[in-house]
Amino acid sequence: MTDPDKSRAPDVEPISPVEPAAAAGAEPQDTVQPTPQPATQPSPLVKQLLEFGPLMVFLAAYLWLRDASVTVAGRDYGGFVVAIVLFVPLQIASALVLRRLTGRLSRMQLVTLAMVVVLGLATVLFNDERVFKMKSTFIFGLFGILLFIGLWRGQSWLAFVLDQALPISHEGWMVLTRRMAWFFLVFAAMNEVVWRNFSTDIYVLWDTFGQMGVMFVFLMGNYKLIDRYWTGPR
Repeated sequence: MTDPDKSRAPDVEPISPVEPAAAAGAEPQDTVQPTPQPATQPSPLVKQLLEFGPLMVFLAAYLWLRDASVTVAGRDYGGFVVAIVLFVPLQIASALVLRRLTGRLSRMQLVTLAMVVVLGLATVLFNDERVFKMKSTFIFGLFGILLFIGLWRGQSWLAFVLDQALPISHEGWMVLTRRMAWFFLVFAAMNEVVWRNFSTDIYVLWDTFGQMGVMFVFLMGNYKLIDRYWTGPR
């Protein structure tokens, strides 16, 4: 007779499940670390001062020196050009401080800063204020053309230069980019009308306050569009 104890299968301890990655000897994947940011962010007031402070200094310097003339190396420079000499270094310093405090500058900010430096230098070298008055024409005209090129390629270069600052869908970015492209071209044309047909005093007010007002109205006009395609938390 067969011993029932011997016919019974031996007890086997259950084997705990092994993760595929551990079984293959692979190390667990590292989680993607976010881009390092400064421990503290500047207050909105500090950011506003850094972004618009140089422009206000330019306005004050122009109003103070608009009827004056400064002679350097035998060349006479008007108050507008002297104000530019003060404005450009302040704009560079402000951008560096903003970069230090926030940890980044958008691509649009970098391009704008580069254009300001180049046109400011050209204004002083040629001693011709018309060069700097065309600043907004060059900047916004260039942005408008580039955005249309991106749209033609089926891409939103606005999302690229703004580093996806708004959590909206791809379709939303495409619609906003198309509107912004047309706006930039119209904005460039408006700048041409102002500096060619009005006094320098009017142009300075347009450059410091008028452009910000027009931009604000445009952005507010797109609030419903942004809300419609919003993908972030509400």
